[in-house]
Amino acid sequence: MEEIFGISYEDIQHNVLLWLKHFIFAILILWLGMRIVRLVTRGMKKALVARQVDPSLLSFLESLVKIFLQAVVIIATINQIGVATTSIVAILASAGLAIGMALSGTLQNFAGGAMILMFKPFKVGDFIEAQGYSGTVQSIQIFVTILTTPDNKQVVIPNGGLSNGSLINYSAQPKRRQEWTFGIDYGSDLDEAKQIIRDLLAKDERVHAEPLPLVELLALADSSVNIIVRAWVDSENFWPVYYDINTAVYKIFTERGISIPFPQLNVHLQK
Repeated sequence: MEEIFGISYEDIQHNVLLWLKHFIFAILILWLGMRIVRLVTRGMKKALVARQVDPSLLSFLESLVKIFLQAVVIIATINQIGVATTSIVAILASAGLAIGMALSGTLQNFAGGAMILMFKPFKVGDFIEAQGYSGTVQSIQIFVTILTTPDNKQVVIPNGGLSNGSLINYSAQPKRRQEWTFGIDYGSDLDEAKQIIRDLLAKDERVHAEPLPLVELLALADSSVNIIVRAWVDSENFWPVYYDINTAVYKIFTERGISIPFPQLNVHLQK
C-alpha cells in the first residue's frame, strides 16, 4: 500500500472525505442559519411595528438581534468544520462582561429608554412630573428624555431612573378634576355664594355637567368660611378654566357685596 509521508492513501482519502462532509454540513448550517436569522428578524420587526415602537429603537433592536444571531450561526459553522470555538466564546464572553461593567450606567439608561419607547408611559407633548422635575416632553431618546419646564428651561433626565422611578403624567387622561377653595366673610350669605359659583360653572361650556360639580362648605376657618369647589374639565382646559373661574368669582362676589376676608387679628387693650 503506497504511502505519502507515512500516511496511507486510504487514510488520506478517508480524511478528505470526512473533511468534505464537515465542510458541506458547515455550508448547510451557514445557509440555513442565515435564512432563519432573516425570518426571525423580519418577524420581530413586524411585531414591533404592530406595537408602534419608535423607529430609532426599532432599527437598533433589529440590528442588535441580527448581529447576535449571525454570530451564533458563524460560531456553529466554525465548530462544524472542526475548529475549537471554546476559546472564542470565552474571549467574547470576557469582552462582553468587561464592556458591560464599564458601561453599566449607560446600558441601564439604554434599557430604560427601550422600556419607555416600547410601553409608552408617556409620549412627546405630555406634561409629566418625575425625578423632581416637571415639564413638557420634547423628545424621548435612547439614553435620555428631554423636558421643557413652564419657565422654558431644558431638563435632561437619564432614562434609567425615569423608567424605574415613579412619575406623574398629567396628560394621560382626557379629563381632569379641577379644585378651588373660596373663602367668604362670616357675615356673608353662604347660600348666595354657593349659588353664584354653581351658576358660573353651569355657564362655562368647558366645565363638564357630568359628574355634577361639587360646591360645599369645607371648613369654618379662623378668618373665613371656606367653600370647596370641584369640577371636571378637559385636560387641555385645566389651567384656563382655573384662572377664569377665579377671576369671575372675585368680580361677582365684589358686585354682590360678598366679602372675601383676609387673615386678621383683633387686639383688645385693657386698662
